[in-house]
This record gives sequence, structure tokens and C-alpha cells, in this order.
Amino acid sequence: MTDDILTIEEVSKYLRVSDETVCDWAEKGEIPAGKIGNEWRFKKSEVERWVNARLSSEFNNNAETEVKIRNILSPDRIVFISQSTKHDALVELSNALADAPQIKDAPELTKEILKREELMSTAIGRGIAIPHVRLASVTDLVMAIGVCKKPLTDFQALDNEPVELLIMIAAAYNQHSYYLKTISHISSILIKEDLRKALITAKTKEEIYDILISN
Repeated sequence: MTDDILTIEEVSKYLRVSDETVCDWAEKGEIPAGKIGNEWRFKKSEVERWVNARLSSEFNNNAETEVKIRNILSPDRIVFISQSTKHDALVELSNALADAPQIKDAPELTKEILKREELMSTAIGRGIAIPHVRLASVTDLVMAIGVCKKPLTDFQALDNEPVELLIMIAAAYNQHSYYLKTISHISSILIKEDLRKALITAKTKEEIYDILISN
């Protein structure tokens, strides 16, 4: 990274994304780049300015962005989960979330969701778990909801209560502020016991969706 002219591999390492992502950005003209022969090359100073502009734009936009569940959830990403283990429930919900157009790499999503869960349980108590990841292969923040028919006892929740509600969130790698705001918003509305009960006892996906978008 000491040279002013960088290769795709050096840029991907610097930005912590895949070589394929950097190549895609270059081909679409989204990142400043030029070709020498058949190889993409990047000026380090221009890449740094591009990153700073993207991060500043993301910060300013997210500072004014209100979390609206109707913008990040649809009824087809609401699942009644019949699995009896945390692993299987996470895989099922991840598969449902991967159907969203914002998810470009379904295997990576599942892999990173499970990896995140191995590091630390995302069960926050009151029967709620919020598995979440940020990935370069996600184009915009999106969410899926799982209502467990069988409470999951292997989540190691803070209060040792079994998990009945799974809220899975995936965001783009540069959506840190909006990502945290969304997790906080979901956590705050699910504090209400009557709301949790309404979600758990709901009979249809549409009913769950209507409950969530009205809060």
C-alpha cells in the first residue's frame, strides 16, 4: 500500500471487500480507476477521496433517515419457523432473507450470520434475537422476521428465556449508522409485551406485517 498506483488486490484489501466487488465497481465507473493494458489500476489518493466522500455522504444521509419498517420488510420475508435448533432456524430465515433483491450472495449471508452467532449470541432477552450482519454483497438494508412455533432454547439469551421472535437484518458495509439505528429501533418497539404477544399469536404473515408497520 506504499505505492501510489494500486492493483485490484491492494484496493480490495484496503477497503475490506472482495476482488470481484472492486472489479465490478471499476467496470461500472463507481470507483475512480483506469486500465493499463487489460488490468485495472487505481490511484491511492483518488481511492481515499472516494472513500471519504462515500462515508461522509452515508453519515449525512443516515443522520436524517427515519427507520420505517415498511421500507425494509415485506410479507414474503416473514416466516413461521418450525425448526427446533438455533442453527436450523437461522439458516431457514437467512434463506428467506436471501430472496430479497438487495442480497447478492446468499451463501455468504448464511455463512456470516452463523459466524456472527458463534462469536456472541444475538438473543437480547424477552424471547427476542436480532441476528445481524453488514456485507459488501448487500446493496441496501433489508430485514426478515421469524416467528418460532417452538421456542428455541439453545440461544443462550441474556435472561435465559427461549427465543420466539427472530429479527434478521442485513445491511451494506457502508451503512453503519443506519444499521445501528435500525437495530435500536427494533429493540425499542419490541420492549412492549403486548406487541410481542400479538406477533407471536398472529396467524398470517400479513397480520404480522400490519402490526409491525403500525409501530
